Amino acid sequence: MTKSISYSDAGVSIDNANAAVAKIRQFAKSTFNERTLTEIGSFGGMFSAMFPEMSEPVLVASADGVGTKLKIAFDTGIHNTVGQDLVNHCVNDILVQGARPLFFLDYFATGVVKPDVTASVVEGMAIACKENGCVLLGGETAEMPSMYADGEYDLAGFIVGVVDKSKVIDGKNIKSGDVVLALPSNGLQTNGYSLARKLFFEVGGYKVDSFAEELGETVGEALLKTHQSFLKPLDKLLDSGKIKGLAHITGGGLLENIPRILPENVSVEIKRGTWNELPIFGLMQKLGNVEEKEMFRTFNMGVGMVVVCNQEDKEFLLENLEGSVEIGKVIEGNKEVEIG
Repeated sequence: MTKSISYSDAGVSIDNANAAVAKIRQFAKSTFNERTLTEIGSFGGMFSAMFPEMSEPVLVASADGVGTKLKIAFDTGIHNTVGQDLVNHCVNDILVQGARPLFFLDYFATGVVKPDVTASVVEGMAIACKENGCVLLGGETAEMPSMYADGEYDLAGFIVGVVDKSKVIDGKNIKSGDVVLALPSNGLQTNGYSLARKLFFEVGGYKVDSFAEELGETVGEALLKTHQSFLKPLDKLLDSGKIKGLAHITGGGLLENIPRILPENVSVEIKRGTWNELPIFGLMQKLGNVEEKEMFRTFNMGVGMVVVCNQEDKEFLLENLEGSVEIGKVIEGNKEVEIG
């Protein structure tokens, strides 16, 4: 063989990767604060771990992905919202323990790096990081030919936050008679998309650009609604001592996420009709004749975050959590959720 073989002949373009990093760097730097000790491109991101305002700081970490919601991004060509989804999902996952985010890292993997697409995804992450007061400290962009279909990628995020040990929210003091409140979601968030895609595109025959009268928008617009962060509405109340438990309603829906914060001797009774379920859930149920239990253990059904409190703190929280509603109560039981 006389021809010299390069990495690009194997399908990996170092030049494209460098172009992507150059675009990414400006977005990441826009999230930096005084605790950020390294630039993008270092082998590891460094972040100051001094917390003089806390007596016993506890780091809280989580990792997650966006799942098959990415398929909607591929089909629509809209890539910045999934970056926001990823950050906000991770923020909510540590928020339920009372932690505020410090920094975030991402993993972006694709068959062929397209700098504009990669930059759009990271731009979305940067937007959400700034909104949540979180530093986009670093990440990894992996180009792996033959691993992904053309134009597709995968995405994962890793977050670290902090909470003073005395302020940790763990649900251990939840008792029968406590009140269950809800903060609304604006859509599917990032869960249930494999079923949603089957219902809309295979069963219902919709396309991403099909206008659905029941939704008042296209199917693609409805399915790409950004996963909300609940840090802003809850931030001022995390240290109040009035929140006994928080549950982020993600995969598993209300039926499987609420029990994660319950002590062994209690269950939760939810009264359907006390919150807005959003038309998209009713449409999906009708399209596939989906059983009610399957809906409630797959989708959030219009509830983004559940808040548990004492009866005497209910009015205070309802007044100070915009959009919150009372949806149920804690009863004696065995870590189950009953929908009535």
